[in-house]
Order: sequence, then structure tokens, then C-alpha cells
Amino acid sequence: MGKQDGPHRLAFAALIVGNAALAFGSWMVRLADTGPVAAAFWRLALAVPMLALLSRIVGQPLRWPGKRLGIAICVAAIFFAADLAAWHVSIGLTKLANATLFGNISSFAFAAWGLWLVRRWPSPLQAAALLLAACGSALLMGQSAELSSAHLRGDLLAMLAGILYGFYLILVERSRGAVQPLPLLVLASIVGALFLLPLALAMGERVIPGNWGPLVALAIGSQVIGQGLLVFAIGEVSPLVVGLALLTQPVISGGIGWIVYRERLHLLDGLGAGAIGLALILVRLRPAPASAT
Repeated sequence: MGKQDGPHRLAFAALIVGNAALAFGSWMVRLADTGPVAAAFWRLALAVPMLALLSRIVGQPLRWPGKRLGIAICVAAIFFAADLAAWHVSIGLTKLANATLFGNISSFAFAAWGLWLVRRWPSPLQAAALLLAACGSALLMGQSAELSSAHLRGDLLAMLAGILYGFYLILVERSRGAVQPLPLLVLASIVGALFLLPLALAMGERVIPGNWGPLVALAIGSQVIGQGLLVFAIGEVSPLVVGLALLTQPVISGGIGWIVYRERLHLLDGLGAGAIGLALILVRLRPAPASAT
């Protein structure tokens, strides 16, 4: 069922679960004993056979989608692979909260893209949700992110990753009307892996791990579950909802950083997380129908 028939009843739940799974990716990258770009390669390469098997099980046949769509998906894959390379490097140079927050600056760009598609200004509820999400992000940025010169390189790389991720999301949104989620993700993962392996080798990174555990967890959690559910949801719910839902990732990553790495959290972090949660509730509300006169 596509957006033209109304969203799938599980689409929003899939979106939230997918973002929660993606939020654990930064932790797995830190645990991996390969280079960061090599970890991105394994994330995609290990996921391909699992995604292909799932595609067969659920009846979404793998086939070349045609020249125009195929090129669009391949370009999206290059943006995604470049995003992963920049983001994975940033994880080692800044805090988990910083990397995930700046890596998701595409949230507002994708939400704005959705409003541009329908050629209208946001409704009062949508405007309130966007304002709350912006305030929540500002609170997280001011507290968990702890902007400082020590994190500058990592923060800038994460911002670059967020910009690249925005282009990926837009191209995926444009393709999902004609391509089912799993075949799209299989093709994007193959192309992305082919892009990342030569890059990791050129950077002189360690490619073969001593411990496969974090990389397998990264592939299953971030690519199969996280991206799988996200790509499915993109074909079912509006870009505005998807964009705001992406902001749940830095909230969860901040909690992981606090628990595992003792990265500080403050009261304002909780207020920021609450504002983002309330924004997601507001953006899901339907305006009351006008009373008959």
C-alpha cells in the first residue's frame, strides 16, 4: 500500500523503531576494531545477503528497476555511502550526541522538502511541531552537544554527513513510489559498499576485523532493521513526519553516551527530548473538521 491509499497502519511505529535501531549505530562504530570507513563498508556488505533473503521471503523480487530509477537509486547510494564515511569518522572525533545530532541536521531540510512538495505553508499544528522540534534540538545542542573547539573537526564532519544524508532521503522519497523498499535497499547497499571499500583501502584503514560482533550488530541493527524500516516508512508517511522522527536518534544516542561513556546529560537535555517527543505527537494530530454552518 502506498501513500496514495493512505499510510500503512504500522508505518509510524516502523519509523520510530527504525530510528531507535539507527541510534545504536554510533556505539557499534566505536566498538568496531576496523577503521571507520571500513566499518561503513561492512555495515552495507554484511547486510546485502540478509536484505536479499528478506526480499525473497516477503515477495519483493530483486530486479533492475529501469535506467531512470536505477540511476537515481545509485546516486542516492553514493550520497548515503559518503554520508556514512563522513559520519563514522566524526564519531571518533566528537561525542555520540554531537555526531548523531549534527548528522541528522537533514531532519529539518527533509521536513521542508515535504512542505515544498505539497506547495503549502505548514498548518498551525505542523508549525507548532516544527517550533518545538527546533527548540528541543537547540536545547540538546547547547547541553549534550557541548560545542567546543575540541570537537570542531568531528562536528563539521557530522554536519557534512547530515547534508549528504538529506540528499539521500530526498532521492529515496522520489524513488519509493515505484520501487519496493527491500529491492531499493539491496541495490543501494551494493553500490554503497562498492564505493566505500576502495575509499577505506585508499585511506590505509584496517579492513579485516579481529572481532566481527560489533560489525554484525551494525549491519543488522542499522542497515537491515534501521534503514529497512526507515525506507519502508518513507514510502508511507509524509517527509515532515519522517524529518521530525529523525530527531529521536540524538536523544537515544545521548542516553547511550551517558550510560556507556559517562558523557554528561543535564536537565535541559530532558526538556529538549520532551520537546521533540511532543513535536512528534503534534505532527500526528489531525485538525478538527470545520463545523457545518
